[in-house]
Amino acid sequence: MARSIPMLRHIAATLLLPAVCFAHAAGIDEIVVKGDLREGRLLELPVSVTVIDDSVIRGRSATHLEEVLNIAPNVNFSSGASRSRFFQIRGIGERGQFVEPLNPSVGVILDGVDLTGAATAATLFDVEQVEIFRGPQGTRYGANAHAGLIVLQSRAPTLEPEARVEADVGNFGTRRLAAAVSGPLAGERLTGRLAAQHYQSDGFMKNRFLGRDDTEEKDELTLRGRLQWLASDAVLVDLSLARIEIDNGYDSFTLDNSRDTLTDEPGFDRQDTTLASARVEIATAAGFSIEGTAAIARSDSDYGFDEDWTFAGFHPDGFESFDRYQRDRDTHSLEVRLLSDPSGRLFDGRSDWIVGAYHQRNEEELDRTRTSPSRVRTFASEFETRRTSLFGQLDTALSETVTLTTGLRYERRRADYEDSAGVRFSPNEHLWGGRLGLELLTDQDTLVYATISRGYKAGGFNTDGSLDADLRLYDSEYVWNYEIGVKSSQFDGALSTRLSVFYMDRRDQQVGTSLVRQREDGSSEFIAFVGNAAEGRNYGLELELDWNASERLRLSGSLGLLRTKFRDFVNSAGEDLDGRDQPHAPRYQFHLAADYRFDAGFYARLEAEGRDDFFFSGSHQERSSSYELLNARAGWQGERVEIALWGRNLTDKDYEVRGFGGFGNDPRDGYAPGRYTQFGAPRTLGVSASMTF
Repeated sequence: MARSIPMLRHIAATLLLPAVCFAHAAGIDEIVVKGDLREGRLLELPVSVTVIDDSVIRGRSATHLEEVLNIAPNVNFSSGASRSRFFQIRGIGERGQFVEPLNPSVGVILDGVDLTGAATAATLFDVEQVEIFRGPQGTRYGANAHAGLIVLQSRAPTLEPEARVEADVGNFGTRRLAAAVSGPLAGERLTGRLAAQHYQSDGFMKNRFLGRDDTEEKDELTLRGRLQWLASDAVLVDLSLARIEIDNGYDSFTLDNSRDTLTDEPGFDRQDTTLASARVEIATAAGFSIEGTAAIARSDSDYGFDEDWTFAGFHPDGFESFDRYQRDRDTHSLEVRLLSDPSGRLFDGRSDWIVGAYHQRNEEELDRTRTSPSRVRTFASEFETRRTSLFGQLDTALSETVTLTTGLRYERRRADYEDSAGVRFSPNEHLWGGRLGLELLTDQDTLVYATISRGYKAGGFNTDGSLDADLRLYDSEYVWNYEIGVKSSQFDGALSTRLSVFYMDRRDQQVGTSLVRQREDGSSEFIAFVGNAAEGRNYGLELELDWNASERLRLSGSLGLLRTKFRDFVNSAGEDLDGRDQPHAPRYQFHLAADYRFDAGFYARLEAEGRDDFFFSGSHQERSSSYELLNARAGWQGERVEIALWGRNLTDKDYEVRGFGGFGNDPRDGYAPGRYTQFGAPRTLGVSASMTF
């Protein structure tokens, strides 16, 4: 490994050779990762994590989490709704909401509140940074993060009074108005912050049957508030409250895979979410500090779509059906951690330690209604999970440059499920995960680490449709992740590089698949469910670079290489997929960005991003197309005012964010199996203005 470090530096310098001609640049601002068990500098944490700060969010004119994920290597997402709320990290993760009840692989947390499975509410206004942890978080979070974890941190209140107003106008009827105000409420002891945003767009689909271009509209309201109270010199209380109201249309799929729909009942994707959290930090004189977080979230969602994708009378053999899912989801969680301070270290002051406990209760009610001219079919279910965990981590300095990390988490998960079809399950599982790591600080600017981590995902049960009894249950999945990484800072902090290689061994791999059965009216019943493959293999490389090439030019980039394989898996269609790539796992992804500052406050940002093709599912052979996108932003920034022009997907590339196959929905060809896809956004242009007070 010692020999490889100069080689990695040489590769990084070669990749950014054009920047060498510029004058000496200032160092990159220090990035602090807040979503781990203990806060730490990005270059000092022996984990694979991408941090997307507010400057990048503004540079991409991003309003939702889905619009920044392409920056991170080996991170993918799927839609099937108005917003992408299902994510895949290193090829692992769910792709849709049709499996009931949902058991996620990628956790999503906003200000300590669990939004897993409800990430439609992950809007980005007044979010300070997004942290994407790749690989199993067996010690940090447990069952819902065996692929990774996405943590969003909103902006904290400030000691100095400040206010900001922003506005956007763009094509497809896009308009946005936002404002934030922050400052002291009672001296330095009590500070507060309020933020609000209203985002609207007509969407980019046209409904030719109804003669409308707004059937996939977006109407999203975000309200945030935070209070920080320094109760004493030893006690800090941080309160966070948010209300997100989503009232979006959903009219995406067509029989000919175009942007022109024919539905007579356009769908919708609505979600009202209320979040609240209270975080307390207490410094004690006993050699440790106490951190406690209590959080609640209520999300009421209403999702429906026209199953036939057409109108009544479209074809003599056609059918009519509308499918609607109404979910009410309540999540309560409580976490307490004890963290050592320098005076409380163990083993002669060589070992920092963390111990903690976590409890979460999640309740979800579903009412599903499928309506056709001749019949209304209803389905109702209630699902409750209770997770109780104990965890701990020990960081021991073996020498001045070598540290050993050991972490362990034990979790008991209990679930109760019942539905209107008489199905009842009450599984009770004992799960464990952890981490063993060794890190070497070769000098003040280079960290080398090697880790073995174990993540887990609870088993579950399938309830959809006329599923056979032997397909109802599926087992827990465990994943072992072996990883080696190097983080380095060069040229007085002007260049930062982060490289990791990993190998993941998946045991009893859970696989989302589907069955198709014919209904009496000739249409197809699409039944989504989860099963187990014997094993899976996921391995690859992740590289990230940030370079302050000069006082004017900043370059950044990422590269993800990924290989995934099924082992001993026969899908629902009887196809042997042994050795085939897993779904939503592109073999490469990249992102490149250049920011340049001109004289008199003018600036420009240019971005290129792309990914390889990938399979949509494990139940058929349909694939996405590979694609490359070009984004840009140019503007002027004064002391208090900023005006910018921006564009995304400037070449107007068609690319897919969701796909289905193996079933037929077109009566014109006798419902022969076909390929059906949902497109991402086309060329989007706009102008932004902001003013700071």
